[in-house]
Amino acid sequence: MDFDKWFYGQDRIVQIILLIIPFIGWIVELLVRLSVMLRTMRAEHIVVFILFLVFGWGWFLCLIDIIYLAVKGRLILA
Repeated sequence: MDFDKWFYGQDRIVQIILLIIPFIGWIVELLVRLSVMLRTMRAEHIVVFILFLVFGWGWFLCLIDIIYLAVKGRLILA
């Protein structure tokens, strides 16, 4: 699964738009984190994926990811 590579290959504005749309943003973040977890199978990515499943549905974490993406070009902890 290379969804994270596809996502990071998009223009920054497209990435931000995908994350701003409420339900779509959650699904995109979920797929990016799942893709990274399945590709690397590192403990930190597994923990972050599980935490995102539990707490990631709120707007607060999505907002943090949007800001971090705008500044650094990556999702936080992905």
